[in-house]
Amino acid sequence: MKEEALSIHISPWMHIVATGGGVPLDELMPASGRFYVARLNGQDMHDEDSAFQQFWECLKFPDYFGWNWDALYDCLRDLQWLSVDRYILIVESADNALSGDPVAREALFRALWRAGRRWSYIKRPEGVTRSNLSVVLTCNEESASSLAERLMEFQE
Repeated sequence: MKEEALSIHISPWMHIVATGGGVPLDELMPASGRFYVARLNGQDMHDEDSAFQQFWECLKFPDYFGWNWDALYDCLRDLQWLSVDRYILIVESADNALSGDPVAREALFRALWRAGRRWSYIKRPEGVTRSNLSVVLTCNEESASSLAERLMEFQE
């Protein structure tokens, strides 16, 4: 985990950005090729259905999306219908997402973590790990460290 001013780099595919912070563009943007950016709002993710609705709309999920956590992960690891080279997923106010349902909140962050790991690869000969799916979670400064600690548990 690399911590900079108001930004925490958890893995090649997972970043936490506190209010006023940012992620270096070279960690998000491809050197070339096409990319897709989806912006979701954690404040509007009151329950599972509203969270699934945002993903379905913002990432243009296919009609066969199953509206459950396994289906969310399955669609996040595919994304072929978007026909681009790289994906950037921004969840604004991630600290507010599913705040009243800790089980669903855990499932959301686990699905994002697993999907990012699934898309990651090692660039040879440099040995640098990159990901074709980058997840940026924004939150208030007070929540950044606890959110980072929670996500670090997925590495184990």
